[in-house]
Amino acid sequence: MTGKIVLFGATGYTGGRTAEAMAARGLRPVLAGRDPARLARLAERLGGFDTARADVTDAASVRALVERGDVLVTTVGPFAQLGGAALAAAVDAGAIYLDSTGEPPFVREVFELQGPAAERSGAALLTAFGNDYVPGVLAGALALRAAGRTGGIPARVDVGYFITGGGKGQPFSRGTLESLIGVATRSVYAFRDGALRTEPAGARMRTFDVNGRSLPGVTIGATEQFALPRLAPGLRTVDVYLGWFGPASGAVHATHRLTPLLEKVPALGAGVTGLARLVTRRASDAPSPAVLAASTSHFLAEVFDAGGTLLARTRLVAPEAYAITADLLAWGAGRAAEHGVRGTGALDPVAAFGLDELVAGAAEAGIVERP
Repeated sequence: MTGKIVLFGATGYTGGRTAEAMAARGLRPVLAGRDPARLARLAERLGGFDTARADVTDAASVRALVERGDVLVTTVGPFAQLGGAALAAAVDAGAIYLDSTGEPPFVREVFELQGPAAERSGAALLTAFGNDYVPGVLAGALALRAAGRTGGIPARVDVGYFITGGGKGQPFSRGTLESLIGVATRSVYAFRDGALRTEPAGARMRTFDVNGRSLPGVTIGATEQFALPRLAPGLRTVDVYLGWFGPASGAVHATHRLTPLLEKVPALGAGVTGLARLVTRRASDAPSPAVLAASTSHFLAEVFDAGGTLLARTRLVAPEAYAITADLLAWGAGRAAEHGVRGTGALDPVAAFGLDELVAGAAEAGIVERP
């Protein structure tokens, strides 16, 4: 099978890098968006791609571009505000869908609400198919496989996301900052006691050994809470820790108690979000190239038995986050367009491609295992 690839968001930072990564692989996506002139300039620079005028927030507009077996890729966020129409269009078409979100509420919507509809239509939904949260799923799957070889029975998996190096300068794009703000005032989720449970972001904090340094991380909802219990049905706990906040992790953890209040008083939550977005307007669209070039990403997974004994530990390292996202989306879209994916509904990357195939694809994106 060979379906066409449609990419939304190519005139933005993450989408532009994804388009470049696709071009480097010899893929020829249709670049879709609301600004034909900007799309035409980009398409010409990348080698003469086709373009299409469409509105990613209008399901009918998106649906007109995709059919069964096509691959729809979108990097347009914040996804909680702008992602629903493209998702609905992919489900209706029976298409293969990939996005770059890192927003837990949107991830949960894909798995719990849109997944069953996608199963009925024959669509396959691969949300958060980038730095958030493919590497953590991969690290967790590899650690679970290693734990199985020890003869122990996995009960808990902890996954950690960390960035080292970088230096002074803006480490994230404006779009990433806006997405983080959207998450900060909403509840997310955890997998505890064998079930998915709602809780605020940052509810727990722990440290990980990252290259000999003890670095803190705070809990976040991710794809791992859906993916890893599928691989090991006996798991009781899956926790994902985000270590991007460094010394400020303690403050993030301390303020998680405010989330229920912000949700109970919508005007208060809206005020906090609005104030934070005023701050992000001063940020540039793109992160600092020097900061990215000096950054290294680390993804750790630790598997424990019911008594707390460590059974296995996996560490993956990779370049900076935006390179990871662009290369993973390009690899996943190309693989899906040519060979399809395994199954329908809301899929995690291991279920969609198989663990060994995902290891190979991640290596092409620079994500490799280290002791």
